[in-house]
Amino acid sequence: MIRESMEYDVVVVGGGPAGLAAAIRLKQLSPGVSVCVLEKGSEIGAHILSGAVMDPRAIDELFPDWKSKGAPLNVPVSEDRFLFLTASGSLKTPNWLLPACFQNHGNYVISLGSVTRWLGQQAEAAGVEVFPGFAAAEVLYDESGAVKGVATGDMGLSRKGEKTDAYQPGMELHAKYTFFAEGCRGNLGKLLEAKFDLRKGVDPQVYGIGLKELWEVKPEQHRPGLVLHTAGWPLERDTYGGSFLYHLESNQVAVGFVVGLGYANPYLSPYEEFQRYKTHPSIRGILEGGKRIAYGARAIAAGGLQSLPKTVFPGGCLIGDDAGYLNASRIKGSHCAIKSGMLAAEAAAEALGQGRSRDELTAYPETFRQSWLFDELYRARNFKPWMSRGLYTGTLMVGIDQVVFGGKAPWTLRHDHADHETLKRKAQVEPIAYPKPDGVLTFDRLTSVSFSATNHGEDQPIHLTLKDASVPVNVNLERYDAPEQRYCPAGVYEIVRDEGGANPRLQINAQNCVHCKTCDIKDPTQNIVWVTPEGGGGPNYPNM
Repeated sequence: MIRESMEYDVVVVGGGPAGLAAAIRLKQLSPGVSVCVLEKGSEIGAHILSGAVMDPRAIDELFPDWKSKGAPLNVPVSEDRFLFLTASGSLKTPNWLLPACFQNHGNYVISLGSVTRWLGQQAEAAGVEVFPGFAAAEVLYDESGAVKGVATGDMGLSRKGEKTDAYQPGMELHAKYTFFAEGCRGNLGKLLEAKFDLRKGVDPQVYGIGLKELWEVKPEQHRPGLVLHTAGWPLERDTYGGSFLYHLESNQVAVGFVVGLGYANPYLSPYEEFQRYKTHPSIRGILEGGKRIAYGARAIAAGGLQSLPKTVFPGGCLIGDDAGYLNASRIKGSHCAIKSGMLAAEAAAEALGQGRSRDELTAYPETFRQSWLFDELYRARNFKPWMSRGLYTGTLMVGIDQVVFGGKAPWTLRHDHADHETLKRKAQVEPIAYPKPDGVLTFDRLTSVSFSATNHGEDQPIHLTLKDASVPVNVNLERYDAPEQRYCPAGVYEIVRDEGGANPRLQINAQNCVHCKTCDIKDPTQNIVWVTPEGGGGPNYPNM
């Protein structure tokens, strides 16, 4: 069966804040331009997960009248709190000591999923064609080697890759320019970085994994607009990470935990650290008597300015977290994503107006360097490198960098290693004993996955692929005791054995995958490759 094709001026891959902002901005500037957005989730917002506290700066630029249009930014930040946790106590940092990056006056506690759904409505109202449930699975190139669009994945293939009675070939979407806005560790973005050598001369990208639960708490524990961050326990002081706890509307609280994926101990489980964190006296009391209503996880690109790749190539560009526009020091990325999408859209609108097609949108990185987004990321550039050197040293040096120098110290620290290079051998470390979940405040992973509404077709090709099927046992199990069993927040990977413990092998429970991309990032041998499953699969987050 030959694939059908459709022609557009601009195709946007990914219906998150960056992709939708780009599509909307194109329509604002050039109403006659044809634009479509492909979204692999079952609906716009289904795969969106973030803390989130939102700086409205970018959305102010995109929609100066966003309040009258009903954008769901309903809870202004009322108070900032920052705690350093020990196993049994906490130390509150006086607000006058907090660097500006930890101050949230003028920001809003939001559900980014709800904001993204609202952006999707604005895009459709502007004439953007939005196609949820269609996953871009392949980059298409023209005879000159420029990107000419993407193809969606075939539907109706069996687990063995054979065509079933429900088989439908993917569709090709051709464009003068293609924007890639897949979010952190986009699988097509990764291929484009390799093909066009976009990472030449820049630091490796470094990541965190963010785990989040949404709780409905007792009214007496609810403080609308309260923003609480912590550092310290339960992580060791040499492991980068921390927590967030944000009070939304309707007695809802977003509680989450971030662990830098550059950690060294293969026995560390970010998921179990998150569960353990909730038992701290400063946190337990907020959640007790409430009920958990959603769970999810997502990787975070935290390298900042040093790790930004070249963002343009013939026929397209990377925007949002597909490139790595996230301010780790502020624990915010949505305003950065929106701004990057707008900058790319403005460059494309100019190019289309000049009759250009499939060249490099050089105006996009040029205007980025002149924008407030560049200035913000420049001021934040040393945060992650300092914090990766340990809690105490990092806290001291970030304070000096941000308070004394205002983020403009006369040095720029580098990221020396990719996250998959940092694990120690199992013989070099002590295993970590995690407590059993109580089913009330703490939960096992499979129960948690059920709160993400994750679903994949039973008989479809496994989208978690191995370059070499022997590596998980011969290398990962032998050297690191199979760390994929622990860094995955959804119980996808497990070592199974015959009766008596013989013949260990890796079992991949792909139906559990919440599309966080942690395995693609942290696998020490880079043997696991995440590829796009059938469109519509994965989590179905309601308002994460």
